[in-house]
Amino acid sequence: MSSISSESARRRVGILVFDGVKMLDFVGPAEVFVEANQAVNGYEVVLLSADGQDVQTSIGARVAVGGAAAEAGRFDTVVIPGSELPASVFVTPEVLAAARHLSAHTRRLVSICSGTAVLAELGLLDGRRVTTHWKYAPDLARKFPAVEVEPDAIFVRDGNLYSSAGVAAGVDLALALVEEDHGADVARRAAQLLVVYMQRAGGQSQFSASLTGPLPRSPLVRTVVDLICANPAFPHTVQTLAAHARVSVRHLTRLFRSELEHSPAEYVAFIRFGVARDMLHAGCSVTEAAMGAGFGSSEALRRAFIARLGISPRKYQQRFRTTGSAKWSALPEPAIAAVS
Repeated sequence: MSSISSESARRRVGILVFDGVKMLDFVGPAEVFVEANQAVNGYEVVLLSADGQDVQTSIGARVAVGGAAAEAGRFDTVVIPGSELPASVFVTPEVLAAARHLSAHTRRLVSICSGTAVLAELGLLDGRRVTTHWKYAPDLARKFPAVEVEPDAIFVRDGNLYSSAGVAAGVDLALALVEEDHGADVARRAAQLLVVYMQRAGGQSQFSASLTGPLPRSPLVRTVVDLICANPAFPHTVQTLAAHARVSVRHLTRLFRSELEHSPAEYVAFIRFGVARDMLHAGCSVTEAAMGAGFGSSEALRRAFIARLGISPRKYQQRFRTTGSAKWSALPEPAIAAVS
């Protein structure tokens, strides 16, 4: 493949930044477009702010911009990144005005992470399918019921509207945009140069926090939870758990749904899944993890991983297990796996 081709016109990519912008949200996609330029003369990346002034990013670094959004002309693609700040803080009238102008002067509109909050406030997401970072998805769906939120997607396309999950998922989406514009070979070359996956399997559940739902409120439910956690591989049934607590099956089920938002059987499944995942992190084989967590067989564990995370336990272990050369230890994850 030639290093630079002059046959294709450069596409202008405008990225709206603002005080508190998540740096990786815009740097990641920008680097993808720049790397693609090593294969094709494909992109001109322009950073913009509402007033043309420099902005301070999430890590405190100040970033210079190419100008004000209202004076920047037309773009092929406009990217609206997100922020760790609450939407009530970073979605200012000035940011909304800039995003409104840019959205009217582009062929393709992209949001990264909580950048969806900006577009949702403008009404641009009504009746559209979008995704966002898993931790913002419930609030987005609740505040904007007209928006169809897909909380587990890495990225989503709905017509000329594109959205991605948080931070590094912007790289995934940018690679997809490059492939759409210039083909798989160019996108693959950019991915190779950045040393990232061309396409990641699975959804956001494989990256999200493990802790889900409230803790037990009553001593009775705590007693049953402690029993499950102490020996997850035991063949627990709702009958044996109810007998241990000396209550009826119906009463125990009602308490679990009230306090933990799940049935006893669902809770046992969550605990077992979390134990199996921790064992994979520790370097156990898939078979060892399946037996140790009470799945009965590696095939049963494989089905559980596919159902919950969209990825096999072996691939999960390959991608998320700490390497032998790592100097830092990952924080231990709580036992309950994320609900997909």
